[in-house]
Amino acid sequence: MKEYIVQTGSGKVKGYVRNGLIEYLGIPYAEPPAGPLRFKRAVPVKPWLDVYDAAQYGPAPVQKDKGEDIGEEDCLTINIKRPLEGENLPVFVYIYGGGYHTGSASDGLYQGNAFARDGLVFVSFQYRLNVLGFYDFTTYPGCENFDSNCGLSDQLLALGWIHANIDQFGGDPDRITICGESAGGASVINMLACPDARGLFQQAIAESALPNCVMTHQTSRQNIDLFIEGMGWEPDQIAEHLMNDDPHTFSRGTDYVAQKHQYKNPGMFLPGPVQDDLLPVRPIDAIRAGSAAGIKLIIGTNMHEGTMFVYPENTGFPNCWAMIAQMLEKNHHAGAIPEVVGFYHPSASDSFVLFEKKPAPETDKFSVARGDARQIGGDPFIRFATDYAFEMPAIKVAVAQKQYTEDVWMYRYELITKSGIDTGWKATHAAELPAVFDCRDHEFSRFIYDGEPEELFDRMAEEIHGDWVRFAKTGDPNPEWSRFEGPMSPVRIFDRETRTEILDRRHLMQIWGDMRFYEV
Repeated sequence: MKEYIVQTGSGKVKGYVRNGLIEYLGIPYAEPPAGPLRFKRAVPVKPWLDVYDAAQYGPAPVQKDKGEDIGEEDCLTINIKRPLEGENLPVFVYIYGGGYHTGSASDGLYQGNAFARDGLVFVSFQYRLNVLGFYDFTTYPGCENFDSNCGLSDQLLALGWIHANIDQFGGDPDRITICGESAGGASVINMLACPDARGLFQQAIAESALPNCVMTHQTSRQNIDLFIEGMGWEPDQIAEHLMNDDPHTFSRGTDYVAQKHQYKNPGMFLPGPVQDDLLPVRPIDAIRAGSAAGIKLIIGTNMHEGTMFVYPENTGFPNCWAMIAQMLEKNHHAGAIPEVVGFYHPSASDSFVLFEKKPAPETDKFSVARGDARQIGGDPFIRFATDYAFEMPAIKVAVAQKQYTEDVWMYRYELITKSGIDTGWKATHAAELPAVFDCRDHEFSRFIYDGEPEELFDRMAEEIHGDWVRFAKTGDPNPEWSRFEGPMSPVRIFDRETRTEILDRRHLMQIWGDMRFYEV
């Protein structure tokens, strides 16, 4: 393998040519956040004197993945892939998702070869997760010296490193697009709101973001109290355990939070960023005030996001009318209960139906619907979760950003594959990612497209991945994709027949209005 050496502000880095691309993997951008730096914000890496061998991905952050505790505290690294030729290339930075609790830049789905193949400098980075990255202990006895938003500080430091050094890798620091999905999409929204992120990128793509997954220090305690209860710690033991215990043991507490939090506070998100000096204003409010003025934005959701989160037991969002009513009452919106319940079409038979494998219906049985009507007929609690966490706030972000730039586009992913029918997941959360990355050979890709002809994957990748690449290169995703205008607006529909059509979501936005949840 031929090697390439690049001089960065942190030291020299040696890369390699693989698969027709130049790769620089596992470059440290911060000091290891361990020992005295555990629960401290990211500290810039000390420059090294030797040439850093960027031959492989760094370890994943500490997390529980598929029932196993994996990852290391020393995880803050950056990965860069670029074509063999070209200078001043557009830069595409991907932020992985996983609910701020799981994920890794080294996941085979996120490795980004197709973006580099198509003429971009592809960049990804690791950030701390769950307890070490996003649990806020600053209000607990003995934890006064802990920092909040450690994972957010990782993201800001990584973006700063990328902006300062990407020209050495052939990238143009004035043409940086950031992109993420789920918690990664929420991170993109947070970057639009963070004062310290200003100037570090020019364009953004937020896929299935959760813009309202931000809490105050006091609201965050509702979840952290559950974590401490799940760990079985006494109040005077908290700081000692947090600083000295093996962080993999913390998964016992995070599992407990995931199981209990909806029954304590229906509709509350799992722990994520908190409002502090890094994120002083809630993201939607900050964007309304112009925090991201001039930044071009693509934002969108999937048709059935809620199928990944709403369950009969240990649900991630409300799964019955009683929980929805409690959620509204706890947040001083009891008067909205009749209208909200009415919008989601209750009946005596409404209940959560456990998905089961069943024969796929004949395609001619699908009726063609338009606008809000296309959402009618699904499980009401899945629709509620989709709208509450994803669709409604995404529209609010788009409306807010539209005040400061004409360049806002909105999409909705509606492709239901045979697998989506058989499992009941439909066009679920993250289902667009195989096409975004043009990555056919991955476990999740094979699941989504199981039983479908290869031509369908190829077409979806050409449309979604192609639009993302075109946006990064030109600032416009597709001449057939009209800009966002408001709740009644052109929206790009990614489906078996991809198209742009007018969706009328005025009624949806009227129902939710400016109701706020768990913000104080």
